[in-house]
Amino acid sequence: MTLQQLRYAIGIAKVGSFNKAAENLFISQPSLTAAIRDLEEEIGIVIFNRTSRGVSLTAEGEEFVAQASQLYHHYETILERYSDAVHQKKKFAVSTQHYSFAVKAFVEMVKKFNLDDYDFALRETKTKEVIDDVAGLKSEIGILYLSDFNRKYITYLLKEHDLEFHHLIDCKAYAYMWKNHPLASQKSVNLKDLSAYPCLSFEQSESGSYYFAEEILSTNEYHRTIKANDRATMLNLMVGLNGYTLCSGIISEEINGSDYVAVPFKDAKGEDDRTMEIGYIVKKNFMLSTICRLYIAEMEEYLKSYTASHNAN
Repeated sequence: MTLQQLRYAIGIAKVGSFNKAAENLFISQPSLTAAIRDLEEEIGIVIFNRTSRGVSLTAEGEEFVAQASQLYHHYETILERYSDAVHQKKKFAVSTQHYSFAVKAFVEMVKKFNLDDYDFALRETKTKEVIDDVAGLKSEIGILYLSDFNRKYITYLLKEHDLEFHHLIDCKAYAYMWKNHPLASQKSVNLKDLSAYPCLSFEQSESGSYYFAEEILSTNEYHRTIKANDRATMLNLMVGLNGYTLCSGIISEEINGSDYVAVPFKDAKGEDDRTMEIGYIVKKNFMLSTICRLYIAEMEEYLKSYTASHNAN
């Protein structure tokens, strides 16, 4: 078994086609087919189901490609760290729930590198896709949160995908709204105060959507709700409809602008015991790249600065 064969198998799994993979890998289709056939014979499993409509991974193939992706990523990380002879662009990707601090840290991290030498990707996406992206090494790191409500389910999924969660910060719940919202000047708000306005949330997968919700009070009943699938749309709905969303309160004005405020959320008794534990997920026992470690450091620095400023106020 060679690293080249692993690269070929990963490439085919990514596009679901021998022909397309051959183009991407700059190899003839017959040579690619022969290489995979030799690999399957050597390891004693069928990696791909071949049909007239393309190829798909077998159950054993899924496990093999997951392990191969992890091994090949380790190989690329070692090359990045120790070899001056590698001239191909290095890749780094992040998948995240919709956090402006994650974007801000990404911006600061990218500024430290020559874009001619790197392919960067930042994916603000659904919670399940954050997990899937890191599990499949589409992204090296993912950003999401745990709460008393979703912790058991999300932790189970992370374990199933051989992922681990690392704590970044604990946050209370805030109502995020336009600065000219009728409630924007309140010291705090509760569900009764907010009931006259539409609750905005990010659209999630149908299956397990309660557990995948980015908003900490997702199980409450809201009379007026609107779902969005990107941050720009949500901000527009805040302005146009006086909508609000429940979030961590960690806002980067450089990313979202200064037209929005985060008002502390409290229940009817004035309590604010709802906590979001925001952190990052990576593959277990995985050697993180230099870029990834720098990105984590940028997030930690930004959150440290935010906490100091927040406490001072």
